[in-house]
Formats: sequence, C-alpha cells, structure tokens
Amino acid sequence: MPSYDAIVLGVGGMGSAALYHLARRGLKVLGLERYDIPHDMGSSHGVTRIIRLAYYEDPSYVPLLRRAFELWRGLEKEAQDTLLVTTGSVDAGPAGGSVVRGSVASCETHNLPHQVLTNKEVTQRFPGYNLPEDTLANYQPDGGFLIPEKCIVAHVNAAVEAGGEVHGRERALSWEPRGEGVEVRTERGAYSAGRLVVCGGSWTGRLLPELDRLLTPERQVLGWFQPLRPDLFTPSVFPVFNVAVSETERYYGFPVFGVPGFKVGRFHHLSEAVDPDTMDRQPNAVDEKVLRDFTDRYFPQASGPATMLKTCIFTNTPDEHFILDVHPDLPQVSIAAGFSGHGFKFCSVVGEILADLATKGHTEHDLGLFGLRRFASRSTEG
Repeated sequence: MPSYDAIVLGVGGMGSAALYHLARRGLKVLGLERYDIPHDMGSSHGVTRIIRLAYYEDPSYVPLLRRAFELWRGLEKEAQDTLLVTTGSVDAGPAGGSVVRGSVASCETHNLPHQVLTNKEVTQRFPGYNLPEDTLANYQPDGGFLIPEKCIVAHVNAAVEAGGEVHGRERALSWEPRGEGVEVRTERGAYSAGRLVVCGGSWTGRLLPELDRLLTPERQVLGWFQPLRPDLFTPSVFPVFNVAVSETERYYGFPVFGVPGFKVGRFHHLSEAVDPDTMDRQPNAVDEKVLRDFTDRYFPQASGPATMLKTCIFTNTPDEHFILDVHPDLPQVSIAAGFSGHGFKFCSVVGEILADLATKGHTEHDLGLFGLRRFASRSTEG
C-alpha cells in the first residue's frame, strides 16, 4: 500500500492550495480528485471569481483576505502568469442596509481605503451602473477577480514541482483511521497516510457523514450577457459588485473577461437544495430570466443576448460562515468545508491554514469564526 505523509481529498480550489502548501513544506503528499483537474462539476470554476477586501459578512475576514492577497500575488510570480485582476469592488444596496453598513464597517475597522457613493456618483464614475435612487455604495479600490481555473492549475503545477503527487479521475470511496494515521480506499486501490485533509466541496457530507446535516449543497446558475455598450464593461472601467435588492436578495457581477459577456449571478439563485450527483446541471429559461430581470433593471447597457449560462454549487453552512477545523475526535484529520458561495477568494490562505492544521494541529490565523464547536448543540439534536 503506497504511504504518504498526507492525503488531500478533493483537488479543487481549496484542495489544490492545501496540496501546494503541504508539498512546499517538504511533505510527501497525495491529492485525489474524482473529476478532471480543473473541472466544472463543483464550486471552483466559472472564468472569474470575486476577491474583495471590504467584507460585509464580518470584519474578522479581512486579516485572512490580506494574507490571501499576498499569497495570490506570490503564486502569480511563481507561475509567471496573471491570476488576479484588480478592478475595484462595489458593495451597494438600500441606504442603511446590511450590505453597505457591513462593508463600510469592515473598511473602518481595518483602515481600508474606501468611498461611500450615492447612486448618481456611482453612475458618473462607472456609467455601466444604473442603481436606484435610494442606493448607497461602498467602493473599495483593491477588489477585483481571480481566474479560478488558472489558480488551480498554478497551485497543482507548483505542488508537483515540489514533489507532490496528484491523481485525477480517481474517486475516494471510503477512509478510516489507522492508529494515528488514516487509510483511504479509492476506485483504484488503497493508500495510507499520517494525515488526511478533507476538501470535498459538496461531497464533504459523504466523506464525513457527521457533518452532513451542517452542509447543504445548493444549485447555482451564472449568466453571461453580451453588452450593448461593451466599452462600459471592461475591467479597466467596471468594478466587480455585490448589489442588495433587499435584505434577502443579493446579486453579484463582473466585467467582460475571458469569454464574451457581462457575468452576473444571484446569491442562492432559486434556493434549490440538491444532491451534487443528481442535480440538474442544464440551465433553463427560468434561470436566465432571474438573471436577465436584474440585469435589465440595474445594468441595462449590459442586457443583450445571452452568450453562456453555467451551473455551479454552493455548499452552505447554517450561518454561512466556513468550517475550518481539526476533526473533534481524530486529530489527524483536518477539514475545510461549507464555503457558502463566498470562499474561492480565500483558497490561497485556506491552503496555508490546512497545512498548519495538518502539520502542527493549530494555526496562527484566527479561526474563531470557523470552528465546529459553534454547531455543538445542533449536532446533538435528533
């Protein structure tokens, strides 16, 4: 049975970063991925993914984001390729709403440069926008987007160069503890390791059944529309955005990049909990209408013919904060899960955290928001 210092289950955004950091630390590490590397079956694809420092979800994310930016820029130099494009970011919504309020609070807490703009000021500065009169927006100049497929490839290539081993199209069937280590069985054989790092995305509940009730896979659809005024939607003049239509309805979007079309998505789309193995992966007319109705109203100069629709998956926790922790009963097992539709930007630093947890059992990064203990009462309920 081949033996390793660590095995990483899942080589998407998080798993590829964990593989990279473990290999860079000199560990003999194996990455196992059930699909291609990269692939479009999970949560780590879609041409562009937002990265932003202004974090309305909680100011405690900002220190992790600062480190994530550093690591992404370092990986760019190593790969000699562009992985992160700066456009600035706009968080907008009704005056007094939680998105704008939280975005500004995170900037003030961490002394981030930012500007609060009225809807007219946003349109004057970025003419592609057409926000309602009662809208306020927080602009932060460091935001932008990552190129997810290239990020995964860069992490994997660098991990292999550092001695890591990667197996695509090899599904993990089961694993179990063996003394202080683990044994993993796949469709092709069995492997032993001293440490296990679980980055299974929407399949994490299968790999860790004790977490299944905490993780809800959800069907998500992204749309690309050909702008009527392409000059208004280039990365140099159009910042990425999060727009709250109400306290419960939010959309996000990007300039044209990589493929034809202005890209837009709705958080939690149609709120469809799914099985990742049987979900409907074919977008339909209802999916398009949800995205087009928003685009017609808020970005009318972008609302031309659809050029592409794609599905992906959110894996949501009950509070929509991440799970980053060591298994409560098995210290040789580290877990990254439940990124709830806003995790990809953190991949670089999550990889560092997982390498810390696997090698030391702890990390200097503050994980107070992400521990499994916050769900202790829920996990014991019938």
